[in-house]
Amino acid sequence: MGYRKGYYRKDGTYVQGHYTNNRSKYYSNKNNGCVILTLLFIAFTTIISCSESSDSVENSNSGSGSNSNCPTKTCGDFSTQAQAQATYDSNRKCYKNLDADGDGKACESLK
Repeated sequence: MGYRKGYYRKDGTYVQGHYTNNRSKYYSNKNNGCVILTLLFIAFTTIISCSESSDSVENSNSGSGSNSNCPTKTCGDFSTQAQAQATYDSNRKCYKNLDADGDGKACESLK
């Protein structure tokens, strides 16, 4: 509700000031439920997408590799450096943990 000040019409008559409903006729309290549900849905999907992206960052930072199809191999699984190097060369993305310093030589501690 709002107060409308008095005014003169075009024909010269004066309209006394009065209280009036200044909301539009299309406004309805029934629409507030839809707006709240929509905002909750957006917030929920944002939270879900953020948690999935942080999980993938944690997986890519882990030493075992981010690809789940790769078998886990360590330098202890090989008896010679040549065997480790051959495995590393077969798929460098899968076996990147065999090259600790990133110079392209796998399991340098092995002879």
